[in-house]
Amino acid sequence: MSTQLYNLAQQLQQAIRSSNDFQQLKHAYEEVRRDETAYRMFTYFRDLQMQLHQKQLMGTSISPEEVEQAQNAMTQAQRNEKLANLMEIEQRMSMVMADIQQIAMKPLEELYRSFAE
Repeated sequence: MSTQLYNLAQQLQQAIRSSNDFQQLKHAYEEVRRDETAYRMFTYFRDLQMQLHQKQLMGTSISPEEVEQAQNAMTQAQRNEKLANLMEIEQRMSMVMADIQQIAMKPLEELYRSFAE
């Protein structure tokens, strides 16, 4: 494997860690962690999401009650200022990471596309 690519990946990791977006996300997590109510809501919502995701991966259907439970948990989380802020910053960071992945995958996509022509 190319040492140069691994070195660049390490540099990217450091750039992400030092980025304003990541620092804001880290701060938002710390704010939620310090607020007992927000943290309880966060862990409940996260655990519920993970349970539903596991069901999907296993091919198990999700009941309407579970969907409603998840929607209610999301609504409650969005009403909490610290959690709403965290979710907004997470969404931004997720978009940045998706853009980075798309950029990194471009050479392979071009290669595959040229092979199919």
